[in-house]
Amino acid sequence: MSTTAQIRGRAGSGRRSLAEAVQRISSLPLGTHQSAVVRIGVSATYLLFLLRELPHRHELYGPDGPWRWDMARRLISNNDAFTVLMWSDSALWFETVYALTLVSAALLMAGWRTRATSVVFMAGVLSLQNRSIFMGDGGDNVIHLMAIYLMLTRCARVWSLDARRAARNAARHAQEGSRSRDVVGPVLWVVLGAVLLPGTLTGGLGGTWWLPSLLWALWLGNGAWWALNRYAPDRELRALLDVVANLAHNAALLVIMAEVCLIYATAGWYKIQGSRWQDGTALYYPLKLDYFTPWPELSGLLSSSALAVMVLTYATVIVQVAFPFTLFNRRVKNVLLVVMIGEHAGIALLLGLPFFSMAMIAADAVFLPTVFLVWLGRRVTLARQRLLPAAAGRLRLPGQRRADPDEEEAPRGGGGGGHTLVG
Repeated sequence: MSTTAQIRGRAGSGRRSLAEAVQRISSLPLGTHQSAVVRIGVSATYLLFLLRELPHRHELYGPDGPWRWDMARRLISNNDAFTVLMWSDSALWFETVYALTLVSAALLMAGWRTRATSVVFMAGVLSLQNRSIFMGDGGDNVIHLMAIYLMLTRCARVWSLDARRAARNAARHAQEGSRSRDVVGPVLWVVLGAVLLPGTLTGGLGGTWWLPSLLWALWLGNGAWWALNRYAPDRELRALLDVVANLAHNAALLVIMAEVCLIYATAGWYKIQGSRWQDGTALYYPLKLDYFTPWPELSGLLSSSALAVMVLTYATVIVQVAFPFTLFNRRVKNVLLVVMIGEHAGIALLLGLPFFSMAMIAADAVFLPTVFLVWLGRRVTLARQRLLPAAAGRLRLPGQRRADPDEEEAPRGGGGGGHTLVG
């Protein structure tokens, strides 16, 4: 074969590969199990945080805090941050926002009307955190970012009430030839639109352009999707919106991955520049602070070993710097991912930072292997069927036989959930 023919063959193969890649990222939402774990982990972390701080909510974000409402208003007028708590300084409004954020976190974790509840969750997270910006830590920053990214993902395709409802509708359509009419979804988006419109007109969505644009794009996109499914027989337009949703999901998932890599790379390279991290003694000092020693005996035992302190200090730096580069090797990445999750579990136990660790583990979950997540989901399902056999029987789909708890079932596709924008 001539050189020209070889070049043409390689060019044709490259074009086919590019076409296949474009087809894949536009026809399917990738990483559905990973995005579901991120959704569950982030919302569960913030739900538990809000519940723990329920007795102290007024001091943290409310009218009794040291960062008063008028001080927050002056700061927000300069940094253009978004918080609905600036719409009113009444205690009733604060209680309403706190309660809605707590409920939306629970509903997002369960995957109920995920697209709508993710918007409410994002608004609640940004509202509380931007009200008192000096109350947060690194974990709050991760929750802040993930709450924004989750709005763009189809994170309810598996392990959600949305997926269960979509599967039941599909089974009903296959058996009876009809689908149940959705009323709750459109009502939710009408209510959101009724809040979004005055918030936009009065400038209550912050001083930036991207947040109002994103919220209106989501609202109009869901309206167009519902109208096409309800009234228009043209499947090509519905397929086009499906492609847009898939592209948004895949792009958001890629941004989440890049964000996690950036967090670890930045933290690792900054640690390298510190003299305490260079001489291997950095871990010793937080173990001697009362604020970071929930278990003084355990902290004292660890800090008394110079070798253990040095090994853990250097290992922390090595793992954080190396992690972005291990993405090119799946096996090494999986091993390092286990080490990082163990590291965060140790931080939660030794330094008393459970919510920071939970937020980071939830973000790390975007890199977990699909095979492992499917296996884990199957084990959780079997455990639930053993513990709650009556509930498992009530929750099984139409036409689905009761599963034998001792039977190894093949993994099933999630189907539905975030498949429709209204869902």
